[in-house]
Amino acid sequence: MQVAKIIELSASSPNGIEDAVQSGLKKASESVKGIQGAWVNDIKCVTDSGGTIKEWRVNMRVTFVVD
Repeated sequence: MQVAKIIELSASSPNGIEDAVQSGLKKASESVKGIQGAWVNDIKCVTDSGGTIKEWRVNMRVTFVVD
């Protein structure tokens, strides 16, 4: 029987949502082994005063198998 654990983390990128998710997963994989997937449960963008998007931010839940 496998047991999974879920952690919640935030990541950001000026290049888009997918890049924010990818960079968050890459950073998490440096210390968390056995990542199985992620659920993006919140997306936010930061803008300048003119409404131009400066940065995308995501909150996600990352699932990994516990040894």
